Amino acid sequence: MTESEDQHGDPGEETPGEAGAPRRGGTGGAPGGAWRPTLQEVAALAGVSRATASRVVNGGAGVRDSVQVKVRRAVDELGYVPNPAARALMTRRHDAVAVVVAEPESRVFSDPFFARQLRGIGRELSASAVQLVLLLVTEAGDYAQVGRYLAAGHVDGALIFSVHNDDPLPAIVDGLGLPTVYGGRPGWEPTGAAPLYVDTDNRGGAQAAVRHLRDRGRRRIAVITGPLDQASALDRLSGYRDVLPQGDPALVAEGDFTAEGGRRAMTELLDRAGEAGGPDAVFACSDLMAAGAMAVLAERGLRVPEDVAVVGFDDGDTAAQWASPPLTTVRQDIEGIGRLMARLLLTRLQLTVEGNTEAAAGLAPVVTPVELVVRASS
Repeated sequence: MTESEDQHGDPGEETPGEAGAPRRGGTGGAPGGAWRPTLQEVAALAGVSRATASRVVNGGAGVRDSVQVKVRRAVDELGYVPNPAARALMTRRHDAVAVVVAEPESRVFSDPFFARQLRGIGRELSASAVQLVLLLVTEAGDYAQVGRYLAAGHVDGALIFSVHNDDPLPAIVDGLGLPTVYGGRPGWEPTGAAPLYVDTDNRGGAQAAVRHLRDRGRRRIAVITGPLDQASALDRLSGYRDVLPQGDPALVAEGDFTAEGGRRAMTELLDRAGEAGGPDAVFACSDLMAAGAMAVLAERGLRVPEDVAVVGFDDGDTAAQWASPPLTTVRQDIEGIGRLMARLLLTRLQLTVEGNTEAAAGLAPVVTPVELVVRASS
C-alpha cells in the first residue's frame, strides 16, 4: 500500500472549528489573527494522505523513512502544531507519567534520597517532553484517591517507589493494567506478570560495608536496619548476616531510614549492652540513620571511630562528606536510578505504541552497582 492509498482511520488533529480556520492571509483563528496551518495542509504539501501525515506527526509506526522526512519538512515549513487533545485520541498517549511515593510528604520533602530520585526522574521525563505528576500517599484514605486518578486515564504509566510489602498500590496498578516501573526490588508476590523495577545492589553493598569493618579489626559489629517490611532493608540485613552468620542478635536494631530512627536504634543498642559489652562498630543502613547514631554516640561520650566505627549507606548528598568525622558509606547512584526508572517506562510505552508487544514483554529489571567510599568514620 502506498502512502496515498492509506485507508487507516484518523480521529483528526484539528479542533472542531479548525477545518474552517482562515488560510494564508486570513484574519482569524489563532491569537492576533495569524493563519494557523492544518494537518490537511501538511499532508497536501508533503504529497501524502492525511492519515499518513497524522501517523508521522504522532509518532506512529508503519511509515517509510523517506515519507517521514517529507512530512516533517512540511511541518517545519508550515509551522504546524498538533492539537494535544486530538493527538491523545490518536495515540492514546497523554505524555504524562504519575510518580507515586508511598511516604508522607513530611519525609519526601526532607529526605535527600527522595529529592535526588525525583530529580533523576524529572530530568529524564523532561528530555522526552513528558509531564511528571507527583502523587503522595500519606494516609490510608489516599490509596482510593490515587487509584481513582490512575483509573481515570490521566497518565500513560506510573513510577512507584518506597513501597512496603503490605501496600495496596501494586494490586491497584495491576488491576488497571497500567504500565508501571518500581523503584526497588518488589518484596511481594506478583499477581500477574513479573514487575519491572530498578534497584541497587543492596545485599552486595551491605556485605562490602561489614567486611570493611571486620577487616579493620572490629569484633562486635552492630547493624541498624531499615523497616523490615521493605525489600531493600531485608536485603541489607541479609548482606550483614552473610558476613557475620553467627552474629549476636543483640547487635541488631530496627530503624526506619530516618535520623530519628537511627537515634532510637543506637540508644537501644547501647542500653541493651550486656556482659559482652556494646558494639565497637555500627553499620547503619542509611546515611540519615548513621547521622542519628553518631549523635547518640557523641552524647554518650563515645568517639568515632576510636570507640565505635560507623558506616552508612547512600552517599546521596554532601551530608556524608560533611559529617564529623566524614562518613564512610556505600554509594548508590540515586539520581541514576530515577533516570533508569523513567527510561525503562518510556521504552515500554513506546514499544507498546509501535505494537511491539513481544519486545515490551521482554524488558527486564535493572540492578545498579554500588561502591564503598571510605572516609574517617571507620
